[in-house]
Amino acid sequence: MPCMQRAGRDGICPSIILHPRKRCGAIKEKSRGVNALRIMMKVWRCTVCGYLHKGDEPPEECPQCSSSAANYVEKGDPQRLRYDGKRFEVLLINGSTHKAHNTSVVADIAEDALKQERISYRRFNLSELEIQRCWCCYSMRDSACTYPCRNQLDDVPALHEMLLSCKAVIVVSPINWNNMSARLKDFLDRLTCIQNVCLLGKKSLACGKILGILINGHEDGALKTAMDVYVYFQQMGFVLAPYGFAYRTHGAEHHAEEDNSFFRSDEKLRKDVGNVVGNVLETIALDAEKRLKGRIACVSE
Repeated sequence: MPCMQRAGRDGICPSIILHPRKRCGAIKEKSRGVNALRIMMKVWRCTVCGYLHKGDEPPEECPQCSSSAANYVEKGDPQRLRYDGKRFEVLLINGSTHKAHNTSVVADIAEDALKQERISYRRFNLSELEIQRCWCCYSMRDSACTYPCRNQLDDVPALHEMLLSCKAVIVVSPINWNNMSARLKDFLDRLTCIQNVCLLGKKSLACGKILGILINGHEDGALKTAMDVYVYFQQMGFVLAPYGFAYRTHGAEHHAEEDNSFFRSDEKLRKDVGNVVGNVLETIALDAEKRLKGRIACVSE
């Protein structure tokens, strides 16, 4: 005979309370359903601010930092970056906090140019990687800062290996307060262990490698940002390709939300970026790293 009593707050009919075994079975069934739902539900992480979203798709706009859905990645078990040892020619670094916004447009153009020339390369968006701050071991004593880096706890050691394996690095950076992004600076600070090799009386690890720099932003600060990036690499022995720097800004008279469409449709930006990539490749062909080996005196701070 069906129970006619009203169910309690937990959704279980009071008559079931009189039968512990039945109640236990009902609770287990309910628990299995909840756990199954949890297993099926995806979790998305904003690579900009770390916000977590549960659902089949990421939100169109991050409720915490307003980044677009393109800046979300599906959250899973963290996998540390590893270098497989395969040689390639160009390391392309997107130093923006946003992996898929204005600076990404510039990185995409550079990547297309590399593909067109059939050049082997690897691209990394720093916002997708774990990059801890420099421990500043050098401030304790010269010999405390060594290569390989003493911090082997994040993705930077693999980037170190790739940087020293490739022939050229192209850095793409936004302009944040007349400077590079904080994420890019954290990464560049971690190159101190490579720069410090010469100061310890050892041979340079990067002398003669080629550098290209691409900058974009809303308004001013491009030249200063490029120079700040350049100084890091110059201190490691990198050579800036002739005409190896380009920048494009939209202008203070425009709204920031209009920048992305401007960069995507700007033919000058596409032409300049393509030319910088071409100049980097032409300079690689001169084989400066091999020609300069053993001939350059290290002068570094």
